[in-house]
Amino acid sequence: MSTGLIIALIVIGAVLVIAVAAFLALRARRPRGGRDLRRRFGPEYDRAVARHDGDTKAAERELSRRVERHGDLHPEPLDPVRRERFEARWAAAQELFVEAPRAAVSEADHLLAEAAEARGFPDSSHYDDQLSALSVHHAVHVQGYRHVHRLAHEPDGNGVAEERTATEEMREAMVEARELFEDLVGAGAGGADKKGSRGI
Repeated sequence: MSTGLIIALIVIGAVLVIAVAAFLALRARRPRGGRDLRRRFGPEYDRAVARHDGDTKAAERELSRRVERHGDLHPEPLDPVRRERFEARWAAAQELFVEAPRAAVSEADHLLAEAAEARGFPDSSHYDDQLSALSVHHAVHVQGYRHVHRLAHEPDGNGVAEERTATEEMREAMVEARELFEDLVGAGAGGADKKGSRGI
């Protein structure tokens, strides 16, 4: 065999090895399908399937697109001063709930949006995009944000029974949202006092 032919075979072999390695790296980055997506998204997977009327393929395409778009996002940690400010505002919103539940829910909605933006998620003026990114990184708790956002933007109801039901739903939304809030600000992980943030 000539030297030129040997060199050509070595180059072709190297190119093939690089191509296979690149293919495997790309494949490893993407969720491999239903089982991986279900494990990654948890209850968010079931919501996506329900939103697509049981069409798991359509739901998995949507969730895969979310991962492709937001999976490489690396949330920035909050500095201790900013974390304390967010925690103080959340505690104030919880205290406000006793006198003005709707105002407290609205404040919780703003706080979640601001905390997410402060961590590097899409800005709060693009709620759907922000929610999509949060679902990739905080799938278990993102429903709390969805819940307070819906309640904060719906009109007031009328009637005592309806008001009582609405207040209970707002309380549940605040409790759900607190889990995402604690994830975002690092409560518990960065020396935050979870006991102080538990009551509604």
